[in-house]
Amino acid sequence: MASRAVVLGGGGTVGIAWEIGLLTGLHRAGVDIGAADLIVGTSAGSVVGTQIALGLPLDFQLAAQLAPLDAVKAAPISFDTHSLMAIGVLWGSTAEMTPALAAEIGALALKSKTDTEDVYLQRFESVLDGLAWPQRPLRITAVDVQSGEIVVWDRNSGAPLARAVASSCAVPGLFPPVTINGRRYMDGGIRSGTSADLAHGHDVIIIIAPIGATAEAFDQMARRQFEHEMVLLRAEGSVVELVLPDQESLAAFGPNLMDTTRRALAAQAGLCQGALAAEAIRKIGW
Repeated sequence: MASRAVVLGGGGTVGIAWEIGLLTGLHRAGVDIGAADLIVGTSAGSVVGTQIALGLPLDFQLAAQLAPLDAVKAAPISFDTHSLMAIGVLWGSTAEMTPALAAEIGALALKSKTDTEDVYLQRFESVLDGLAWPQRPLRITAVDVQSGEIVVWDRNSGAPLARAVASSCAVPGLFPPVTINGRRYMDGGIRSGTSADLAHGHDVIIIIAPIGATAEAFDQMARRQFEHEMVLLRAEGSVVELVLPDQESLAAFGPNLMDTTRRALAAQAGLCQGALAAEAIRKIGW
């Protein structure tokens, strides 16, 4: 039987909701992405990938996205506007992210005036604290703020699950880098919004990418990266299917992927898109 991998990309709070809706729509149409032999998650995708690997029912996850947030979770994020803008300029100044440039971004992330690390971690530890890594193969990406190099967390890496996910979601300038085993780590999307190359060696690979469907600069940067990854995977003989937000989903996203008020809209749009995408995914052998 062909080996299968799913790659879940970054895309903020809205991206999480859309991915969950999309996966639920696929599942209801008879395509069980959760049956993958490997799950790769980056940033928002690390949250969704972890939930899948832990075996949380998709309908349960979808209901959580459709429900109103409590006052604490809906509270505005405290972030450093000046630092975030400087990071955005640096991040968007290159066609290719290098470890050296990522380290420059990391230095700015360390200086950013954000919520404290403890406050930020509470978002993840309230859900995942004390949970063991799932036995199913799960790879979560982050970037070392000092070296700019990617790190891949899994059940053998020695990173607590909650901190691994938090580090993958730690957008520099918006959230603080996360300490794991004495080093600090930031969002895995700095290196790549998908890191689909981590799925090499699998016969069938599905890439689900919330970012990359528009003409915006960051979307185009993300698109160049995952298209490069897809070329490499296909050269190895893998069959690769890419799922990007359709026009209805993009309209549901709105301009700010961290806008918690768009969660339900994005989840519903993903649900509809998943039902439409099921046949194409079945055709490649999923």
